[in-house]
Amino acid sequence: MKRIILIATIILTGGISFSQQDAQFTQYMDNTQYVNPAYAGSNDMLNITSISRGQWIGMDGAPISTSLSLHSPLKYESLGLGVTVVNDKIGPINQTLIYGDFSYTLKFKNQKNKLSFGLKGGVNMINSRTNELMSTQINDPSLLGASQMIINPNFGAGIYYHTPKWFVGASIPKILEGKYPGSDNKLGKRHYFLIAGGVFNVNKNWKLRPTTQVKLTKGATISIDISLAGIYNEKLWLGIMNRLNDSFGAFVQYQFMPQFKVGLAYDYTLTELTSYNSGSVELLLSYDFVFKKEGIRSPRYF
Repeated sequence: MKRIILIATIILTGGISFSQQDAQFTQYMDNTQYVNPAYAGSNDMLNITSISRGQWIGMDGAPISTSLSLHSPLKYESLGLGVTVVNDKIGPINQTLIYGDFSYTLKFKNQKNKLSFGLKGGVNMINSRTNELMSTQINDPSLLGASQMIINPNFGAGIYYHTPKWFVGASIPKILEGKYPGSDNKLGKRHYFLIAGGVFNVNKNWKLRPTTQVKLTKGATISIDISLAGIYNEKLWLGIMNRLNDSFGAFVQYQFMPQFKVGLAYDYTLTELTSYNSGSVELLLSYDFVFKKEGIRSPRYF
């Protein structure tokens, strides 16, 4: 068992050394700013959202990811600003992303529909400690290097169209593809995201919110996340999620107040790794700061 886990860890960290991939979340629909800067300020209020994820529980070197996003419209409400911080630790690789997000929104006359354009810019800080790995090959030259810190500036862009009932967006969070010093190995491949979803009334007590997120990466299989949440009395959210050919999960969220929501998610891999871990868990915390006298009439759905 230890040998199998070690091999899996080396494969994972080896893949990262060639191309660091971005963290993925089961509750991706509550973390849109992470992949699309045009989302910043879209809620018409200051929002702070954090998601902590432990992936493949029980496996040595498994990913641990934490994201924190803050965004708000400015006094001139066509502008939005935000900050996104993500820490992603996989085996001996620790990556921290710090990005500022900016959006400009076009509002359509006599309609509540909005079209937003966004830009993000910041740095990826990658700390690799491959010298700490155990190897089945004595003096493996690829694992003997000292730990190193790599700082890689980057920028991204996105577009986001939303109405009170549905939304659609497209983005490239990191456009540049840097390389490791003295190597042709890329620090990260460019990811292309498409997100969409909506909310529909079933009866006076229930609403349904389907969403999807599609990620395209050169040289990798297309990643498609599909989720469906049932919302009961604007308080309780019960949902299921499927990442095609990869994992299946469920989540429960509770709206303690119109501006405060807590969520818990669990997903289980459908790949060959299923025999060596106990699944993945996520904790979501989201809070809207209300400064307008009218407050929040209902919780936001996306």
